[in-house]
Amino acid sequence: MSEGERDPRVQELRGAVARLRRQLAVLPGELPDRAAADEELAALDAMVSHGLPEVPRLRRSLLLIAGAVGSVSALSPALSDVRAGIDRFGELPRGR
Repeated sequence: MSEGERDPRVQELRGAVARLRRQLAVLPGELPDRAAADEELAALDAMVSHGLPEVPRLRRSLLLIAGAVGSVSALSPALSDVRAGIDRFGELPRGR
């Protein structure tokens, strides 16, 4: 069993990513950045599947995903869950 498989933060984030991916897949209508969101969600899932991910890379993924789906209110709760999962790996440092 790898370190990531034992870490509850990894499992929680993977679950949140899976939920957002499912909701994005069934979202009706046109979403111009759907492909970008799908790709980044897949990359995020792969990242957390292979051990403990780097927090800066997690945050970069979150920004890309939020930019792609952030204006879709139906995805807001699932996106918030992904953010909460990422936050559990480490909070952003405070400004100087």
